[in-house]
Amino acid sequence: MRVRTRPIEGQKPGTSGLRKKTKVFMSEGYLENFVQSVFDATGGAEGKTYVVGGDGRHFNDHAVQVILKMAAANGARRVIVGRGGFLSTPAASHLIRLHRTDGGLILSASHNPGGPDADFGIKFNTANGGPAPEALTEAIHARTLEIDAYHIADEADVEIDRIGEQHIGGMQVSVIDPVADYAALMETIFDFPKIRALFSGGFRMRFDAMCAITGPYAVEILEHRLGAPPGTVVNATPLPDFGGLHPDPNPTWAKVLMDEMMGPDAPDFGAASDGDGDRNMVVGRGIYIAPSDSLAVLAANARLAPGYGGGLRGVARSMPTSTAADRVAAVLGIGSYETPTGWKFFGNLLDSGRVTLCGEESFGTGSDHVREKDGLWAVLLWLNILAERKETVREIMSDHWRRFGRNYYSRHDYEALPANLANRIMEGLRARLPTLPGQCLEGMTVSAADDFAYADPVDGSMSRGQGLRVVFSDGSRIVLRLSGTGTEGATLRLYLERYVAGPDGLDAEVQAALAPVIRTAEALAAIRAITGRPGPDVVT
Repeated sequence: MRVRTRPIEGQKPGTSGLRKKTKVFMSEGYLENFVQSVFDATGGAEGKTYVVGGDGRHFNDHAVQVILKMAAANGARRVIVGRGGFLSTPAASHLIRLHRTDGGLILSASHNPGGPDADFGIKFNTANGGPAPEALTEAIHARTLEIDAYHIADEADVEIDRIGEQHIGGMQVSVIDPVADYAALMETIFDFPKIRALFSGGFRMRFDAMCAITGPYAVEILEHRLGAPPGTVVNATPLPDFGGLHPDPNPTWAKVLMDEMMGPDAPDFGAASDGDGDRNMVVGRGIYIAPSDSLAVLAANARLAPGYGGGLRGVARSMPTSTAADRVAAVLGIGSYETPTGWKFFGNLLDSGRVTLCGEESFGTGSDHVREKDGLWAVLLWLNILAERKETVREIMSDHWRRFGRNYYSRHDYEALPANLANRIMEGLRARLPTLPGQCLEGMTVSAADDFAYADPVDGSMSRGQGLRVVFSDGSRIVLRLSGTGTEGATLRLYLERYVAGPDGLDAEVQAALAPVIRTAEALAAIRAITGRPGPDVVT
């Protein structure tokens, strides 16, 4: 069935697809226009195979049915969908690669809240399993500006709660167990017997799935296959509104887990994952591990897991992420790469074999096993390292800092700012950048200041305007950028870093260690002065 439509404004994908309020997606033709534009911009769906699924947030089940019917009407040959419409983002990436499909449509707004009054999202992943590159998202957006019709089958809904084969017209719909293939992949990477022995020896863990998609994956792998006691995984059932939780695994939104891990009877290890399963937070008894530090530790110890026993080819990080992983790469004698924010920028590096591990300060870590960040994978790699080293998280971190030095690091988020104020702050600092090199601020000398641009070493493509950087000669850094993952107002992210080589000064409180960098950032950008806010909304 061909349905006439007209362009709808605001369908330009951000760093991780198209995200809007749920009710926007529920409005007439909004989802349909975007999905049709994806098919059109990728050469049509005729004869192709796709993976479809999402994190189960409100509207997920209806959106899956719409996509299935549209794929059929556009001539697709087959669609693989997770039972109930559920698929974590890393599991979807794995299925795309495993079945060599033509891509996948993933339904999620990641770590954003869910529900009828909260957020929804959709993104297209290409045949390599990774997010669509900028050239493709621009083509999709261009198509949304000229679309005049979409195609959808006038058929009954598919029984997506029933595993097996069904059909919409001539298109095959394969409803599969969303967990099985992903769990099997994890068994090929990690030493499950050794991790099982860790749990059987009394090791205690708490995993907070935040009522989001990772719950069933974590229960199957941690409790059923690795023998962690029942109840190790909490908030394990995915709910349309995430049980009222904000499914963002950081110390602010995972406060219950943080309180338990800092308490008198804390487990040995704690972890949390986000709405669609691609982010992670890890915590030891009495010690929080910043995502930048986690990436560096995983890079330094990855060889302890069977899947990386031959060593790493390289490490990549997003520009705002601390340089801790660079220091590890230098010692290991492997390549290190600095990319813009957005997992899609890692795709060429992974596909070309230049890097094995990737990470972002926004609680995302992953490797070449898929083309997405992967929260549960990161937790399993930590468990493999703990099982091999037979040390506590605190002991591993202390040893790491003594060997490589410590990059004190924090991100300050100013959320839902009026766009004019956020832009005023950015433009004010941008105008000052050329005058900063050589200046001494708070005892630190500015060695470089720029608006970060990235030249992809594989295909030569350029990405400009990726964030403002002020770099100091002692390794300290200030980075300022606008987030592309929010759905309301503007989120300004301030990244603060200070390097201490040691052996002294490695155990300071993070915000205290960063105090001179924080003062310098306010002097340069005047965030609090311009916004009138006393401080950031979220500190991680």
